[in-house]
Amino acid sequence: MDLDKLVTELKEEADRLGRAIAALVGYPLSGGGKKTRAGRPKAATPKRRKRGGLTPEGRKRLSIAMKKRWAERRKKAL
Repeated sequence: MDLDKLVTELKEEADRLGRAIAALVGYPLSGGGKKTRAGRPKAATPKRRKRGGLTPEGRKRLSIAMKKRWAERRKKAL
């Protein structure tokens, strides 16, 4: 048997086996179908974490505390 002919037959056999495996697994072998990406699929809707905001009462307490703090710092600086 000729070496070139043997290589050609082996390549044809490899292509046939590749198509058979792709058909069994369900993945398109060539780029003819939909492209699939490897990895983790993206979520349908991104879930955002809500951050707790300050209530008006909390904001007022914080304002008083900060004013007190800065007053003490000014007193020490002088």
